[in-house]
Amino acid sequence: MRCAVIVLAAAIAAAQAQESHQHGSYGTVAFTNSCAAPVQPAFARGMALLHSFEFGPAIDAFSEAGRGDPSCGIAVWGIALAQWANPFSPANRSAPQLQAGRESARRAAGVGGKTDRERAYIAAVAALYDRFESVDQRTRIAAYRDAMARLAAAYPDDPEAKAFYALALAAAADPADKTYADLLKAGAMVEALWTAQPDHPGFAHYIIHSYDVPALAPKAIDAARRYAKIAPGAPHALHMPSHTFTRLGYWQDSIDTNILSAAAARKSGQVYEELHASDYEVYAYLQTGQDAKARAIMEDAPRIAAGANTTAGAAPPVAGGYAMAAIPARYALERGAWAEAAQLPLRGGVPWIDAITLFARGLGGARAREFNTGAKTVPGELQLRIDALNKAGETYWAEQVAIQKLGVSAWVALAEQRPADALALMREAADREDRTEKAAISPGPIAPARELLAEMLLQMNRPADALAEYRRTIAKEPNRFRGLAGAAAAAAQAGDAAAARAYQRQLVAICVRGDTPGRPELEAARRAAATSRNP
Repeated sequence: MRCAVIVLAAAIAAAQAQESHQHGSYGTVAFTNSCAAPVQPAFARGMALLHSFEFGPAIDAFSEAGRGDPSCGIAVWGIALAQWANPFSPANRSAPQLQAGRESARRAAGVGGKTDRERAYIAAVAALYDRFESVDQRTRIAAYRDAMARLAAAYPDDPEAKAFYALALAAAADPADKTYADLLKAGAMVEALWTAQPDHPGFAHYIIHSYDVPALAPKAIDAARRYAKIAPGAPHALHMPSHTFTRLGYWQDSIDTNILSAAAARKSGQVYEELHASDYEVYAYLQTGQDAKARAIMEDAPRIAAGANTTAGAAPPVAGGYAMAAIPARYALERGAWAEAAQLPLRGGVPWIDAITLFARGLGGARAREFNTGAKTVPGELQLRIDALNKAGETYWAEQVAIQKLGVSAWVALAEQRPADALALMREAADREDRTEKAAISPGPIAPARELLAEMLLQMNRPADALAEYRRTIAKEPNRFRGLAGAAAAAAQAGDAAAARAYQRQLVAICVRGDTPGRPELEAARRAAATSRNP
């Protein structure tokens, strides 16, 4: 009997030892757990996939581990966490998604963890789903964040606990907090972990997310350069570097990595991830004057969207809907094709996605050569979406749509010869946009409000004031085509020829692969650059 006890103890100790597995194209993950030894490879594969937001394949791997060891409650925890999906999606989860996650969390608690630590993980994930019928999503997210903080404090030697706490902290951060206290704290935590485990996919991934704001983006550049190499099999790992590249205006880097991401997503049946990568890719093409390539993706997007999404990835369904509305809106507005923007078809559906098309239609109609009076109805249409979003508790998106309403109202006022009202409305839009941050679902605003303010001032023959606003938006959104082209025009009209030439040279440099002939602003910059080289 004593011998059997010793053998059993040795087996449990071996199973509880920290398992580390290299999963080829998904990186290396170590997560101490008490599941049976034969299921450790499946469990570790699930962890590697989970850290790259490959939620469907992660659920499959955790399910495999659970079938191999029905007492492996921590594998059911992994399923419950994966069912929450992308923690940076600001939209409210659907009732079916929440019900499925709660059932998994309850099943994990029923199976139980074999250690206090595992039981703490299982208890923490339950907070995401607890009483979702009556407790709002933001409160539940905060409760999960706080539970992970307690877990990380209780097990200071557990790098996974710290990583998941950092992820929860970054995901719950207030987009209006311009001290970025939670984002900086989260980023510092995973930076320290990444030093010790450089091939861990989650650490590089969460650094990028933690620093995904203009003021912090330079801190993520090393992670952005490495993440796709750590987990090249994950479509999201191939896409995520473009979040940093976009913040820094590294457009060709963004294009290159999103080409790879879209191809990987297509191969794995992730339609929404392919559309999400395509939105970022189109945004980068438009900033570099590669309009023909942007148009090709826009024309191909309906075919992509018609496909069946067979694998749950990082991008939720709303990311696909967002891309389908954002891509044509960007294509029209970035090129100044106002009449084209005014005619964009409204798809109908999610209010904050509808608002993208309405914003483009209103802005285009107000700025077209002949004022399209239909633009006057757009602020009212946007207000209906704001009301619906507030009623649904979607406060983040309600504010974003409110900013869009102000922008359209401003340009309608200008078209109606009310310049004072127009400037007041546009300044309010710019100030409110400065007080928040863009969601991870988007590479940037459909049209930055402060850039629109600069364009309005330039149109009102106030070039010096316009240049000041252009410089502010360029500092936040570097290397944007319209920002640089507008700044060059404003500087020239203000009599600052040197500044105008500098902005034109910068525009030519970022558009080195731009269409020939390109947009009028690019052709003017090219002529100016050629003249300066050959006086």
